[in-house]
Amino acid sequence: MDWRVIFRWVLALAYCAVGIIHLRSPGTFMPIMPQWVPYPQSVIFLTGACEIAGGLALLTRRLRPLAGAMLALYAVCVFPANIKHALGNIAVGGTHLSWWYHGPRLAFQPVIIWWALYAGEITDWPLRKNLDH
Repeated sequence: MDWRVIFRWVLALAYCAVGIIHLRSPGTFMPIMPQWVPYPQSVIFLTGACEIAGGLALLTRRLRPLAGAMLALYAVCVFPANIKHALGNIAVGGTHLSWWYHGPRLAFQPVIIWWALYAGEITDWPLRKNLDH
């Protein structure tokens, strides 16, 4: 079983799905946009397009490393919105989520960054095969 392929497909599908949600329902994300972000609705559309493009590019051999790097950077860039969402107890789509969601979500952000780098074949850590044996 090739875990990298499975991880790549799951991440690509997740980013494409969330990207579609960003494009179809940008108003849903407006409440969690930090105040300092200029043109927030345009940024939401742009992030949706980037998620879809990154997800699709992750599935192509030639663009895979670039997509992995950009999706990892993307996960860093959206972290302030995740923090605002958690600390402000902001309803998204009319739903308030508890710390049972926000705590793991915030803690999982470094894993999402690693996941993009792993799926993009930028790193093998910690799943690399032992080359000594």
